Amino acid sequence: MCVVLRVVLVGKRGEWMRSILSTAGLARASAQHPWRVVALWVALLVLSGVAAIGLGDRLPTNWKFLNEPESVRADRLLERELLNGPVPAREIVVIQSGSLTVDDAEFQAKLAEVGAALASVAGVASVVDYPTLYAVAPEQAAGFVSADRRTTLLAVTFAGEFEAVKEHTGAFLAAVAAASDSTFSVRTVGDLSANDTFSHTSESDLQRGELIAMPIALVVLVLVFGALVAAGIPLIAAIVAIIVSLGITGLLSHSLTLSFFIVNMITMIGLAVGIDYALFIVERFREERRRGRDIVDAITVTGDTATRAVLFSGITVVLSLIGILFIRTTIFLSLGLGSIIAVIVAVLVMLTLTPALLSLLGDRVNWPRKTPPPDPDADPIPASGFWVTVTRHVMARPVISLVLSTALLVALALPTLGLDYGLLGTGADGLPDSDVRDAYLVLQSEFVPGLIAPVEIVVDAPRTAEVDAAIGRLGDALEADPAFGPSTATSWNDAATLAEIETLLTMPVASNDAYQAIERLRNEHIPAAFSGTGADVRTTGGTSRNYDFIALTERLRPFIFAFVLGLSFILLTLVFRSIVVPIKAIIMNLLSVGAAWGLLVIVFKHGYGADLLGFRQLPTVEAWIPIFLFSVLFGLSMDYHVFMLSRVREHYARTGDNRASVAVGLQTTGRIITGAALIMVVVFSGFAAGRMVMFQQMGFGLAVAILLDATIVRSVLVPSSMALLGKWNWYLPSWMEWLPNLWVEGRPETG
Repeated sequence: MCVVLRVVLVGKRGEWMRSILSTAGLARASAQHPWRVVALWVALLVLSGVAAIGLGDRLPTNWKFLNEPESVRADRLLERELLNGPVPAREIVVIQSGSLTVDDAEFQAKLAEVGAALASVAGVASVVDYPTLYAVAPEQAAGFVSADRRTTLLAVTFAGEFEAVKEHTGAFLAAVAAASDSTFSVRTVGDLSANDTFSHTSESDLQRGELIAMPIALVVLVLVFGALVAAGIPLIAAIVAIIVSLGITGLLSHSLTLSFFIVNMITMIGLAVGIDYALFIVERFREERRRGRDIVDAITVTGDTATRAVLFSGITVVLSLIGILFIRTTIFLSLGLGSIIAVIVAVLVMLTLTPALLSLLGDRVNWPRKTPPPDPDADPIPASGFWVTVTRHVMARPVISLVLSTALLVALALPTLGLDYGLLGTGADGLPDSDVRDAYLVLQSEFVPGLIAPVEIVVDAPRTAEVDAAIGRLGDALEADPAFGPSTATSWNDAATLAEIETLLTMPVASNDAYQAIERLRNEHIPAAFSGTGADVRTTGGTSRNYDFIALTERLRPFIFAFVLGLSFILLTLVFRSIVVPIKAIIMNLLSVGAAWGLLVIVFKHGYGADLLGFRQLPTVEAWIPIFLFSVLFGLSMDYHVFMLSRVREHYARTGDNRASVAVGLQTTGRIITGAALIMVVVFSGFAAGRMVMFQQMGFGLAVAILLDATIVRSVLVPSSMALLGKWNWYLPSWMEWLPNLWVEGRPETG
């Protein structure tokens, strides 16, 4: 962001120094030249639309490491020393009959027919069926037929890695679909089919989320503003932010390895913060107009207060999200970069386009209501209403309010102790309801579950009798471990310097049991078998890659937490010149995040309310979600915290009355914070309503966390704790008095 936050420095002589380039100055300039600003953003929209062309084709649904854990090093060895190129894409086609067995002539004729049809698809290198495999390897062929012999498999290998052959997905899936008839069910699961399912489901979920979120958000905005035109401005701002962000992403996608996550993140975060930020700005503009300021002055004051708070909030969100970029995978790069781009563009829209629109509309923002006559002496503190009642009860019984609200959040957070992590995209649990998922479930129930993602063991050593003996010992160890099925024959490269051993897991490949099996393989079986040989042995495959991903997130989680918590403490200390406020904010944010994690476990793992909400009960939570929730929520919750406490501090600076200041802060911000939170809850809930389980978990987690933060935390926990602490809320050690005095919403009026 090229705009700096205007800092008001209080020197010993009481001189006020302001930066030349300020949010107020930008707001005034935009208000005085609105058509130039609008024209600039229209041009950006057109350019962004052009830049975003073909974006979806450049964003795969699979993910990659951007560093080199064990599985990546093993893959590169295989590609270089054994395969002479990348691992080819594969599909497993499941052919099932309700009446015939593979021994029947009709079934065998069907196999030959389907095999020939698939082999004729462009990009297919080979198709292996049961009869062909039985002729050369009867023992291995046994794994291609179910116990009742009514289901069999076709192994399809493509002539290149996924990216090289994905253009043939449509033709391949069409051939599979055409093979089904009244006697045989033909379905497929693998690299191409799973990618196609994820891609189409992601697009439909995105559209569904928008269709749900935007109309309901408009209703909430109308209720908050009581005016249709005012309600439309935040939606326009959000849509502009999303389109421009997608254009920027379109440019970046030519040079960065991203995933389809980034489009969903931009849309979701862009809608949420775009609407939220504009809500604060439009409401402050209307408040200044009610006080009698002319349009340009009202916009300038709004820029000096609400817009500056938005800028601070945006900076905080961006800095919080930087933490997740520490985890070097395309998942976290896409999550973090998409959210950061959306927030930065949304803030730029608030700094320029929103003031320009307000200047053009003027008092027409109040349509269809009539603009009330200006009243410079109007008291902004409501005399009655819901928030006055809430304030009265919380301030009258601060101890009870504090204890009950804390107890509720702690109780909701306790199930977090049972939180298990996974990567659902590798298993049937992560697939939306589809033929691909059905094929996967047949594989799990009728065959060895690990067939879809074999464990590959790579032995980097010259072939010697000692190494052969070690491979034999490893085979014996795997045979004795019930987690592993039979190993296939060992494959050596032509130079006899690298070997590959494949084995199958006997449980779902994306389960905790599977990850524990990989851990035993790496830490027990392989070291015991190859001790003293000097061989470098690594494992790869879908389950190994998932294991490395989860291990990476667990290893970096404490550093990310420390980064975000430390950043929050520093920023809040600077804003409020207090060490008590940031400590309380960190504790309260941890409570709300913990409660959100606990609710994820309650709903998705234990299934309470899952059917009612349309969610799928699962044994794990997507491994990236807890860290993402933590980073996003610490950034977003700062918005509400600063908005409310700025009003408290402003009143306290004028009166010195802590109790009255807390009451004023809650009464004056309760309605707008609740409205903003409801909009975010609506947006996140819209995305949770889709069929992608990972986005169900993410949307639900964000929605409940924001709801808890804006209600229990901001409306009860914050005011009750501040009422009890009194003047200690504003305690700053004397050795920190040199810190600048930041008034995020402007310097309080005196006198």
